[in-house]
Amino acid sequence: MGGKKTLTAILSLFGTVALACGGTNSGGGTTTGADIILGTPLSITGAQSNEGNLTKQGYDMWLSWINQQGGISVKGVKHKVQIKYEDDASNANQSAVLMQKLISEENAQFILGPYGSAATATDAVVAEKAGIPMVEANGAAQAIFNKGYKYTFGVLSPANKYLSGVIDMATTLNPKPTTVAMLSADDNFSLEVAQSIVDYAPTKGMQIVFNQKYPNGSTDVSGLVAQAKAKSPDIVFNSGHLAEAIAINKAAKDLKLDAKIFAYSVGPSTPQFITSLGKDANYVYDGSQWTPQVKYKPSFYLSEADYVAAYKKQFNTPDDPDYHVAESTAACLALQKAIENAGSLKPDKVRDALATLDVMTFFGQIKFDSRGINTFKPMVVEQIQDGKHHTVFPADVADIKPQYPTPGWATR
Repeated sequence: MGGKKTLTAILSLFGTVALACGGTNSGGGTTTGADIILGTPLSITGAQSNEGNLTKQGYDMWLSWINQQGGISVKGVKHKVQIKYEDDASNANQSAVLMQKLISEENAQFILGPYGSAATATDAVVAEKAGIPMVEANGAAQAIFNKGYKYTFGVLSPANKYLSGVIDMATTLNPKPTTVAMLSADDNFSLEVAQSIVDYAPTKGMQIVFNQKYPNGSTDVSGLVAQAKAKSPDIVFNSGHLAEAIAINKAAKDLKLDAKIFAYSVGPSTPQFITSLGKDANYVYDGSQWTPQVKYKPSFYLSEADYVAAYKKQFNTPDDPDYHVAESTAACLALQKAIENAGSLKPDKVRDALATLDVMTFFGQIKFDSRGINTFKPMVVEQIQDGKHHTVFPADVADIKPQYPTPGWATR
């Protein structure tokens, strides 16, 4: 009897240790642990709610998939995942407050980034102070990554890449456009995009004939567009977000500003741009982080085609996912793979695994430079043709040729 009591005590002790570690055994050999809690302050409402909700779709795509797999594997223990969302109402300062709440009150172990460079910049301060890794997909301003932070990682190509591909494409067109008008919102991301064009276009034989900024979020842009029209530019660039892109396109039509190319940094890739403008959205270009036509060979998760099909099924929509959705899913994949590589849920171990991560996904290569930003993934150029998005550059991933030059408003 004494031996049986001793055995019972030992088994009981093992059970206690297993529970303390959050592990259970279902009987089939799979060990499960406590849920991993991720937090994200996001623009569910406010001026950037369209982009914020696309970001949420991307996170939720991965969340459904990873939990169907039983969760993230940490040394053979499967942990399902929860994502706790807080609405920052498109306010960067509020985003940082909510991020602190997610960490200190809601027990978020890791952070998925907010929407936009401004919110990402404020949240990066919180991540650094807390020593909690933040993987983000929607803050492209390099200013975020030039402060020596160790806990913020961005999976997307940086801001200076957004519209440079349009310049490269333009050099292949006939007649080659030679004059450029640059309009820009005054936030860090938009200014970085604009400056990259001001610096790059002249190296390709193009002259900047107009370069002006406007208040971030402004939709009263008629005066600015009228000034640009007076310079008769071949290319009209806008560096801003969805609301500004729509406003500038409407003003261009109203004022009969005709250019060979209209290209905007953010906005045209979203379904809302076409919904808002109808046929007037046709011919517009944008630099895109990702399109369904890219030809990457992922080492895990889904292929591009399977991702598009899964998106349409999950959200019951005929629309393809835009790049905001795809890059947001990619942030989740980066965090997942870093946790698996670390074999740990300790923040410093996962941070170190992120710093050395190098994986190919449906979104492209995810690898970070010493600052924590992904400078290794190229962008593509897409154009809206007949109400649909098409990849038009580079030629090796394009599904169709550019419609060029853009016809004048009076002849459409």
